[in-house]
Amino acid sequence: MSFPTDLEIAKGAHLLPLDEVATDAGIPTEYLEPFGTGAAKIGLGAIEAMADRPRAKYVVVSAITPTPLGEGKTTTTVGLGQAFQHIGSSATIAIRQPSMGPTFGIKGGAAGGGYSQVVPMELLNLHLTGDMHAVTAAHNLCSAMLDAHLYHGNEAGFDQHNIAWRRVLDVNDRALRNTVIGLGGRLDGVPRETGFDITAASEVMAALALCTSLQDLRARMGRIVLGYSKDGDPITAEEIGAAGSMTVILREAIKPNLMQTLENTPALVHTGPFGNIATGNSSIVADQIGIHMNEFLLTEAGFGADMGAERFFNIKCRYSGIAPDAAVLVATVRGLKAHAGNHRIVAGKPLPEALLAENPDEVHQGGDNLRKQLSNMAIHGVTPVVAINAFPGDHPADIAAIAEIAEEYGARSALSTHFADGGKGATELAEAIKDAADEPSDFQLLYPSDMSLRDKINTVATRVYGADGTEFSAAADRQIDTYEAAGFGDLPVCIAKTHLSISADPNLKGAPTGWTLPVREVRASVGAGFIYPLCGDMRTMPGLGTNPAAKHIDITFDGTGPEGEIVGLS
Repeated sequence: MSFPTDLEIAKGAHLLPLDEVATDAGIPTEYLEPFGTGAAKIGLGAIEAMADRPRAKYVVVSAITPTPLGEGKTTTTVGLGQAFQHIGSSATIAIRQPSMGPTFGIKGGAAGGGYSQVVPMELLNLHLTGDMHAVTAAHNLCSAMLDAHLYHGNEAGFDQHNIAWRRVLDVNDRALRNTVIGLGGRLDGVPRETGFDITAASEVMAALALCTSLQDLRARMGRIVLGYSKDGDPITAEEIGAAGSMTVILREAIKPNLMQTLENTPALVHTGPFGNIATGNSSIVADQIGIHMNEFLLTEAGFGADMGAERFFNIKCRYSGIAPDAAVLVATVRGLKAHAGNHRIVAGKPLPEALLAENPDEVHQGGDNLRKQLSNMAIHGVTPVVAINAFPGDHPADIAAIAEIAEEYGARSALSTHFADGGKGATELAEAIKDAADEPSDFQLLYPSDMSLRDKINTVATRVYGADGTEFSAAADRQIDTYEAAGFGDLPVCIAKTHLSISADPNLKGAPTGWTLPVREVRASVGAGFIYPLCGDMRTMPGLGTNPAAKHIDITFDGTGPEGEIVGLS
């Protein structure tokens, strides 16, 4: 008998009424705002109302450097959250909202998988409560006001060749990456080059994820830098009068969304910033609520520990003031074998037979990546637990090799079969996390706010990525000087680089050494609250492949299932 699809499993879920889920987690019902039958908004008044409740143990879920296979961070987060009730404890999970671009592209949904999912799956992956659309609208309203400002005389003095603000859309559409607008007659606007990013890459999304209140969000919208004058002075959304209206559009989107897992564990689903050019973490306001809901709050950080977890520590925790108690580092046998560099793996193609053969030596070889990511946890003073995310067909000797690597570094490890077995398959991992979180925490930021931008970049490059140093282009040097002169030097850095390697070269696997981080350009997300150096070719608008998931998603009207039911979502 074949294993059921994620959608089939999700449709068989027994959901509790959300007010019951909320009450059990300590959320006052007066702050719960139902949104249909599968989700509810939580009013921000809950933050103050729940402040006197006990503080949860705060755990971040990260992973080895991802491969095209995927390491299963979301599935692990969900399965682990479900597991705590099996060992007599309670947990809340906090994850990002999926972007519909990847949902209809190559990745499919992002609700977890197997018997470790957030449900209703269709609701989570398609629109949810409209937060993505609110971000899109707020961003594009600012874009429209910027172009209207140019058309009506450019009073703020924008240099039209130095405008940083583009437009966004929550669809994978490569044809929109670079565009020319304002074509036509005189009444059709000022012609100029611009383009589109995906909504998850919007600075508005990053600001929404990092704000701590509606008032803070309003201030962040005002600080967004849209472009520069010919003298190099920044011009903000506040200066063209856009910030207030942008915040009004986001007034409901700032409220976290409450859902539940297949086993009725509460799930906070909120914001979805990109993990390569932004923080790749769910919202601070969701964590401000979740930290007082149950005994544990599990929050997922995008990509590997050198990416999402580093930003979680040095950007999100810096702004939230909430220190983590432990960390999960997800590793798979297949992922570590891929990091040995001996196999060519292509998403959507059958795996090489040699990759599936028993080979603990190859796991140890690719294990250099796990070793470096364990080290990255240690330099932040956070106790890691290696979650061995097991797949059918994994060999015991290969699994044992991962445990041996963890033991080398004095880290706990636990085998987890949450995909196939749900929460009961992650009880060993839950016990290990419980023990790790009980140990004294020594969380440390990697660098102080008053360190220079160049030194911050170099610190992350050398201590987290393992680079020998950094090399700044002439343009990057000028940009850093401009930002520090404008008073942005105290901001943390969010280094935009490939997620497929700890280095800046996606072809380098494991834990490469003897390389230098090339900083070709530096941009400022002042509203969000970070500076992001570009170290490679970063795609902020994905494209569709030859066989996108969108081709296989439909609604049934042919008698094969209930009329109007979604099929093909994975």
